[in-house]
Amino acid sequence: MRTTVTLDPDVEEIVRNRMRARHVSFKQALNDVIREGVAGSEGYDFVTPSRSMGLKVDVTKANQIAALLEDEETLRTLVDES
Repeated sequence: MRTTVTLDPDVEEIVRNRMRARHVSFKQALNDVIREGVAGSEGYDFVTPSRSMGLKVDVTKANQIAALLEDEETLRTLVDES
């Protein structure tokens, strides 16, 4: 497929660097960069490291607390609608 695209300057530099490093055409370098970008995004798992804050929280009753808060919000909504 033939098309016209406008590349941001930083993206153009990435493609041009690829051209020089691999001794390929602009077209080949652009296709390679796009393929690698798409392949790199598939199956990527974002990981957020966790760290202890030194707090000890008992979460055994978390569902009960959540249910109570939900009940309170439901009552507040019903009162506001009346």
